[in-house]
Amino acid sequence: MPRIQDIHIRDPFVVPIPEEGCYYLYGTTDANCWGPPATGFDCYRSRNLQDWEGPIPAFRPPAEFWADRNYWAPEMHRYQGGCYLFATFKAEHVFRGTQVLRADRPEGPFLVHSPAPVTPRHWECLDGTLFVEDGTPWIVFCHEWLQVHDGGMWACRLSPDLRHPVGRPEFLFNASEAPWARAMKPGAAYPCYVTDGPFLHRTAGGALLMLWSSMGERGYALGFARSASGSIRGPWEQSATPLWGTDGGHGMIFRTFAGELMLTLHSPNTRDQERPLFIPVAECGDELVVRA
Repeated sequence: MPRIQDIHIRDPFVVPIPEEGCYYLYGTTDANCWGPPATGFDCYRSRNLQDWEGPIPAFRPPAEFWADRNYWAPEMHRYQGGCYLFATFKAEHVFRGTQVLRADRPEGPFLVHSPAPVTPRHWECLDGTLFVEDGTPWIVFCHEWLQVHDGGMWACRLSPDLRHPVGRPEFLFNASEAPWARAMKPGAAYPCYVTDGPFLHRTAGGALLMLWSSMGERGYALGFARSASGSIRGPWEQSATPLWGTDGGHGMIFRTFAGELMLTLHSPNTRDQERPLFIPVAECGDELVVRA
């Protein structure tokens, strides 16, 4: 049974399942997630966040599946009695996008649910996450810096069955708006700013926060933005400093069975060395702080 430090994973995402007394860990698990051929997604199961059962094959693409590379950042969301995996996929000469998979159980097997990616067809998109506001499902996703230089954060409504986008995507913010974000190539004609890994968190006081990652002063970093309206549409105000600023990011927050808020992210952000970290955090008004 592997310990948490033995698990090589990027973009960790943890879902507590109370009726099982278990945590499920999802993430980018292909040994080579940067090129073809892709294998799929594995997940892990634990009762204590230290000792994990797995890897458990959660998704293996059917023979006719369109994508053959860059299987990234799966997030499992429980919605209307099902388990839905929002995950990023790509193929040669096909734009990267987030597609929705579905299973009856947290460990899968997950099957293709949306007939195509639910992000815009001609955009390079990644890291879609589900957020339900007043009963309406939304996907929040990144318009990738590789296409637009200054990575954008966008949102789009989804159909109630999560199979299709509804209406036009709505712009939320650019990566360069965060005071802590740094350009990938300072001084270049087109400075490039990364947007990665959005995750929405509603505080006990009702504030709506979005965790997201970019490059900071000390490498890959994670900060958060706050919705001034308390709604997905914002406007979004950026934190002045990152929540986690040293060589780690693409995180999310979950609550342990003991009631503690926990941030998980991968660190270091070095190929083949990524491991999940668990970091206790606390709400301080409408802010998040790392607990000592």
